[in-house]
Amino acid sequence: MKHLMTAALIAAASACAAEEPVTYTTDQSFEDVTFGLESAIIDAGLVVDHISHTGEMLERTRADVGSDVVLFQAADVYSFCSASVSRSVMEADPMNVMYCPYDIFVAVLADKPDETIIGFRPYPEGPMQEVQSLLDGIARAAIGME
Repeated sequence: MKHLMTAALIAAASACAAEEPVTYTTDQSFEDVTFGLESAIIDAGLVVDHISHTGEMLERTRADVGSDVVLFQAADVYSFCSASVSRSVMEADPMNVMYCPYDIFVAVLADKPDETIIGFRPYPEGPMQEVQSLLDGIARAAIGME
């Protein structure tokens, strides 16, 4: 029984990992979108916990890992949390802790320099839709869609 449960958990994790991110594309610059994102997070009464400069790291280490592929002109991931939303979703299921902190990414693909993408991972149905709604509102506000 334990093996069946483990297999089911692995299958569920694989299915979630295969989901496409929720994204919005704009012709605004990377700098304008990241400024808009920081402002939208603050306007929601939240604090940016960390900014991961993923694009810079991948470019800096590209040759070290034997690659000549340039992925991004720029790519950052903003991490933050909401005490009230987190409490709500974790009271529904304490294991929702695995989703915290919440992340929104901003990226400019190397082959599409005139487009900036902002997005986040989708969350499962149920209580975590409260988080998805929060992130969607913040991402839309960052690019002036709300």
